[in-house]
Parts: sequence; structure tokens; C-alpha cells
Amino acid sequence: MGKVRVGFGFDVHQLREHHPFVLGGVNLEHHAGAYGHSDADVLLHAICDALLGAANLRDIGFHFSNTDDRWKGISSLKLLQHVMVLLREKGWEIGNIDAMVCLEAPKINPHIPAMKVHIAAAASISEDDISIKATTNEKLGFIGREEGVVAYAVCLIEKA
Repeated sequence: MGKVRVGFGFDVHQLREHHPFVLGGVNLEHHAGAYGHSDADVLLHAICDALLGAANLRDIGFHFSNTDDRWKGISSLKLLQHVMVLLREKGWEIGNIDAMVCLEAPKINPHIPAMKVHIAAAASISEDDISIKATTNEKLGFIGREEGVVAYAVCLIEKA
């Protein structure tokens, strides 16, 4: 077995009324959506940070600054594709990704298969190497009040 590393990622975005809600590259129908400089896809941002961290390549804000207009409104699937270029330039491949999304609504379980398809395509990995789970915050805090959404991700990368 070659060299392996583990990375952890976290992201949070505010929810705003009448704003698009993109999660895992999927547009969700909901009265509010995540707000941010890009498409504010917290799941993909957490995954990108986990991968960058595992490869010791800094963080998503370093590579895709929210003050840089090149990234304004961009699909986070494109950010993941760019992260994969950086990883592969250093000789790393993804072993697996395990992610958790925490929000009260909408329910995302019906959308997880589509999210896995989008993430697998962007990262050029198998859907079987991606786990996405969801939980609520039991109506507690900013998540419970539906003011924000949080995602966590852990990944394993291996030297190719």
C-alpha cells in the first residue's frame, strides 16, 4: 500500500429567501437557498477543503478567493474539477469521500443519488467511493431556525 492521507472539510452558508439552492451540484426546490460568492454549494466546498487539506494544498479560500470575480457565481463542480487537477499534479488520487449535510429543510435524501453522479463525474471517481448523509439540527440554533446550512467532509487520498 502506498502513502495515504486523510483530510477534513467544513463549510457553512447563510440561507436567503428566494435564492437558488445548489447542493452537491443539484438544484433543490426550496423557498430559500445558500448565499455566497460562487453558487454557495456547501457540500462541494467541504469536499474541496477536505481534499486540499489532505494534500497539504491550503484551503478553498486560498485557491478561490471570494474577492476574485473569476469565481463569482461559478458552479462549485468546476471548483472541484480544479481541485482534482491540483491533487493529480501532486500524484494524489481519491480513495473515498464521506460527507454529512446538516439542515432542517429541504429533505435531501431523494437527491443523494444525483449528487453522487455529479460529484463522481467532476472528480473522475466512482460513485461507490462517495458517501453523502444528511441530518437535522433538531430545530436548534441557526440551522434549526433555517438560517443556514452546514456540511462536513472527510476524505482519504492515496499516492497514485
